[in-house]
Amino acid sequence: MTTNDAMQLADRYVTIWNQPDADLRRTAVTELWTEDGVHVLQPPRDVRDAAAGMGLTSTFEARGHAALERRVTRAYEEFVAPGEFVFRGREDAARVRDVVTFSWEMAPSGGGEAAGVGREILLLDAGGRIRMDYQFIEA
Repeated sequence: MTTNDAMQLADRYVTIWNQPDADLRRTAVTELWTEDGVHVLQPPRDVRDAAAGMGLTSTFEARGHAALERRVTRAYEEFVAPGEFVFRGREDAARVRDVVTFSWEMAPSGGGEAAGVGREILLLDAGGRIRMDYQFIEA
């Protein structure tokens, strides 16, 4: 996979979170992630701090296509469907061996400054599908 291929993967990844069609989202999940693929989310600091204050951990995990589809759908319904935000890549995808990393932002749908920023670290299988997806919310 070249840098261009890493950018294409990042673009496909970001596009799924904006996809309004449930069938296309489902298909994209099965194409992007392995059957037992995992998405691990480190939520924003305020959520982590609140959890720590209760003696809890705050890492969220979705495993397998059905759980991944629910995770993507929930984000779409919460942030994109109401027309308030869109997700967009930051054009910084890079790959070393089976690891791809890139950043993205959640921005107002009408344009403007990002309301949130995140970083993905993807571990790929031999076929280029995501087996582990680590998401860090940075802002």
